[in-house]
Amino acid sequence: MTMRAIAITKPGGPEVLALVERPTPEPSRGEVRVRVRATAINRADLLQRMGAYPAPADSPPDIPGLEIAGEVEALGPGVERLVIGDRVFGLVGGGGYAEQIVTHERALAKIPEGLSFEQAAAVPEAFITAHDAMVTQGGLAGGETLLVHAVGSGVGTAAVQLGRALGCFVIGTARTADKLERAKALGLGAGVLADGARFADGVRAHDPAGASVVLELVGGAYLDEDLRCTRPLGKIVLVGLLAGARHELDLALILRKRLRVMGTVLRARPLEEKITAMRIFEAQVVPMLARGLVAPVIDVVMPLDQAAQAHARMASNAGFGKIVLSV
Repeated sequence: MTMRAIAITKPGGPEVLALVERPTPEPSRGEVRVRVRATAINRADLLQRMGAYPAPADSPPDIPGLEIAGEVEALGPGVERLVIGDRVFGLVGGGGYAEQIVTHERALAKIPEGLSFEQAAAVPEAFITAHDAMVTQGGLAGGETLLVHAVGSGVGTAAVQLGRALGCFVIGTARTADKLERAKALGLGAGVLADGARFADGVRAHDPAGASVVLELVGGAYLDEDLRCTRPLGKIVLVGLLAGARHELDLALILRKRLRVMGTVLRARPLEEKITAMRIFEAQVVPMLARGLVAPVIDVVMPLDQAAQAHARMASNAGFGKIVLSV
């Protein structure tokens, strides 16, 4: 048996992505095979395509895709939580741009009723990343001020909604006024235009004490501004490096405010850590999805064979929300 998949033929631009035939994978102990119905594009996919972010050892080296939604179609030995036909979604180390994939059953959660496969595919990376960074690591609590950068991104739109659902005052930044305006419907309390990576004064205008938790999705010079608009004992959780991986910081300000600056990734975590994040997501976020308190924001849905165009759209930064591939 074979399946269709999108493969990276060589490092390069979107044009190096090609539709190929590959053997259908078989599940091992504790694993299930999922008939993928939809997947979504992430920045890590673009980096992998360019040869800058190799896949983990347990994932296909040339098939990108970090999140999936579909139906369980085969069970490996020892599977206990899922049965054939279950509608599931979750994170994978790679290989999501394919018709079938095998993954550990505990790395998946059941899709709430009323959520389509396309909607479900737009959830895992964005919502697990945001919730894990803000709540599990950042300790965000109700009533606090949350600063979210790149509010128009997949993680940004998820973070704004989660912050609102938790009862926080959410301040967000973006490079265009249009994205700030659209984010207000998601629960954004105040928007600040990031003008040349300058935003600290704008944040302090909305909360003079500063943010309790910063979800840093941009990196680079943004870190310097974060230090200026984070309140004492605040936390800055670094998730993305779109603006660069290096920047000079005022370490004295970190000491004086007793700030915590921490970094986080999902893809490179060991399986047991991914499973822990998934279980927290299933317990704390999936019920919010089921009740309509939060919802995925989809920019566009494209067929699998248009993966190259989807990558080009993400690279343009023109979208708002997640880019989904229908499989």
